[in-house]
Amino acid sequence: MYCDMDTRAAQALIRFGLGRRGSEAAPSDPAGWLAGQLDGPDPAVSGPGHSTADGLEALRQFRDTPADQRKGTPLRDIFRDDAEAATNIMLTTDTPFRERLVWFWANHFTVSLRQNQTAPLIGGFVREAIRPHVIGRFADMLMAVMHHPAMLIYLDQAQSIGPDSPAGVRLKRGLNENLARESLELHTVSPASGYSQADVTSYARILTGWSIDLRATPPGFRFRPQTHEPGSHAVMGQSFPQGQDGGVAALTWLADHPWTHRHLATKLVRHFVADDPPPAAVKRVEDVLAGSRGDLKAAALELIRLPEAWQPLAKLRTPQDYVIAALRAVDLPADRRPNPIGAMAGLGQPFANAPLPNGWGDTAQDWGGSETLLRRIDWAYAVSARAQGLDPMDVANASLGPLLHAETLDQIRRAGSRRDALTLLLTSPEFQRR
Repeated sequence: MYCDMDTRAAQALIRFGLGRRGSEAAPSDPAGWLAGQLDGPDPAVSGPGHSTADGLEALRQFRDTPADQRKGTPLRDIFRDDAEAATNIMLTTDTPFRERLVWFWANHFTVSLRQNQTAPLIGGFVREAIRPHVIGRFADMLMAVMHHPAMLIYLDQAQSIGPDSPAGVRLKRGLNENLARESLELHTVSPASGYSQADVTSYARILTGWSIDLRATPPGFRFRPQTHEPGSHAVMGQSFPQGQDGGVAALTWLADHPWTHRHLATKLVRHFVADDPPPAAVKRVEDVLAGSRGDLKAAALELIRLPEAWQPLAKLRTPQDYVIAALRAVDLPADRRPNPIGAMAGLGQPFANAPLPNGWGDTAQDWGGSETLLRRIDWAYAVSARAQGLDPMDVANASLGPLLHAETLDQIRRAGSRRDALTLLLTSPEFQRR
């Protein structure tokens, strides 16, 4: 489907980005602008925030403090600081496509506050295990994620003990299969590959010993041989040796498995193109992943080339997408800006707090309920009160441009006040889409 350059620019800013920020210049070469964002290192890797080591030190202090004295421990303070830094990057970044990819992969590898002791580690997890690998190889990202203390704590891997290991025999304790199950089901091959419960159990045996050490300098990942299940074990017909090297070999094999390529391609196309991913588009991205052995930059570039990616916007913005897009559109000074973290929670998507390991949903069915949309109207009205100094028509033309429907434009012009006009814009069907 052909669309003019102004329409392609608006689609690039919204479909692949986080929404246009104020009156920033629209890209004259939309595809080139998107591709250029994937060059070089991510500056946010060295930006403000706490390291994983900082978070583990706070966690050590928390665990060493008697339960009745833990109220003042800094776990949530660290999370709050890191969440504010993360949302500020979303609001101000000049590379919004890359930032969207960061949060796509962070959701793919969900670590949630539902496991309270992950709180001081989530910022470090995104900065150290996700960001450096967004334009790298999936195998490297998977390896970083599976070694990261946030994931090991979130899915209880630190408590998994091989039943026949020295520690298992002495303590009469056994496997925790959470990490193995989610690694197969969510992170790599998916249930479509046909793996069995026996594969999950065998994979859990392979991963025994993968743990953390809060007393090390610096604290971090540690392989504990005394908890590792002895012997070789097979997953989906592939045998792996005992020891830490066996786990590394299993991850490397799973990362480059054809079913992993298909699973990742489907999720990428669903996220960036359509709730019902077009099979031809999925196949193109899948082929790129297979041919490049999991090159995520190559896959992202292929997304830009898909003809389906330049069709009319059809995805419903999630609460996080919506809040960030609205605040970028009005582009208020920081001291007048509503708190995005509070807004996300109020609209049903509290930051880094997905209810389950499969992360936040990515379709209109997940976010299109009437109550959710009514909350968006209330929030947009509150935002518009802070932005009454802006010309609603200027904001409308900058944020949506040629995507703005004539009926919406007419309603904005006829609104009784600037506040009402901005609310109409921010709650319009066009603004809800990406």
